[in-house]
Amino acid sequence: MRKKLSAVLQFPNPSRSYDASRHCVVFWGYDNSREITFMVDDAMLRNLRPEVGTDEVSVLGAFDELREKVLEIARTQYVGGAQNRYSIS
Repeated sequence: MRKKLSAVLQFPNPSRSYDASRHCVVFWGYDNSREITFMVDDAMLRNLRPEVGTDEVSVLGAFDELREKVLEIARTQYVGGAQNRYSIS
């Protein structure tokens, strides 16, 4: 019987950016050499931290404060395979 290999998702790059057209913070994880794009919408960040403003600086600041929680959510959503873009909302 073959064992299923579990996906190993890492976040060595702390870069993130705000996408104003999608109202989300974009960040990247890596499964070996594969880059995986994650987008967490600003409404999700406000659910976790209701006092967050709607401007770019506030949203990025909230992401930075909540980074470990967001990365934990990203790890639970990630399943490996061909999909390389995930939305957290």
